[in-house]
Amino acid sequence: MSVGNLITKLRKKRNLTQEGLAERVGISRASLSHYEKDRREPDYETLRKLADFFEVSTDYLLGRSKAAKKTGNEEYDSIEEINRLLDKYEIDEMSFFDIDKWKSMSPEQIRELESYFQYLVQKSNEMDKK
Repeated sequence: MSVGNLITKLRKKRNLTQEGLAERVGISRASLSHYEKDRREPDYETLRKLADFFEVSTDYLLGRSKAAKKTGNEEYDSIEEINRLLDKYEIDEMSFFDIDKWKSMSPEQIRELESYFQYLVQKSNEMDKK
């Protein structure tokens, strides 16, 4: 299967449009269309972003491996993993800190948010002790 076919398959599996995937990995929809139709091949950085987004190895995208999941031999990069989670949950600075969203929260939602903050502080403190 070609790189383009694999990208298309993975995109459709996640119910994403070309525009949606392109936004998430930081490329134009036109570029993604060229990749999916095998008119062009993604550069290394784009290939890495696609692999990270889909949680597959670059070898899988290149058709060099039939195993879709990363093997675990890759060096762990916590910043890369956090960025992947931010992408996955569509958290960006502008939407996360949208003051109008915060203003419209109910007291119950504020209490729930506080419990999340408490959890984050607790985990951070636990990490500091290690």
